[in-house]
Amino acid sequence: MALFNGTHVQNFDAKGRVSVPASFRTALRAGVANPAALAEGPVSLPMVLRPSDKSQCIEALTETRHQALAAELEKLDPLGEEYDALATVLFADAWPVETDKEGRVIVPEALLTFAGIVREGAVAFVGIGPRFQIWHPDRVPDRKAEARAILNKSRAARQLEPAA
Repeated sequence: MALFNGTHVQNFDAKGRVSVPASFRTALRAGVANPAALAEGPVSLPMVLRPSDKSQCIEALTETRHQALAAELEKLDPLGEEYDALATVLFADAWPVETDKEGRVIVPEALLTFAGIVREGAVAFVGIGPRFQIWHPDRVPDRKAEARAILNKSRAARQLEPAA
């Protein structure tokens, strides 16, 4: 599985498109559900964009990652409340999109609004392993600091636990 690494700031072009970083396109290519459909050279790459459940940003998933989450849904009782809740989170606000052959994507306006991003500015692509996030660039330093604080607090709590 290819991973999304790094933070890359990209500007929107005059047509409202933004280029997905080259290393992210490589990981997207590895996450295509039907790799046989990929030709050599530049191709359109599918992904699923959705609002984050935890932060004011956009989550981006490869096709295979989105399908894996859908498979987890099928492990639940289809008539149960948890099934409906997870299905709503996974699909109600999900936007399947594709890059163009040059690696640019048009992010749906509803998602940009959710993340506080405007097409006249820039976005930050933030790799988080098996998926990536799209942020307003000004919010990324605070998010990274928050993530480090969460980890430091978690480490401190584990050190206080008695040994078994």
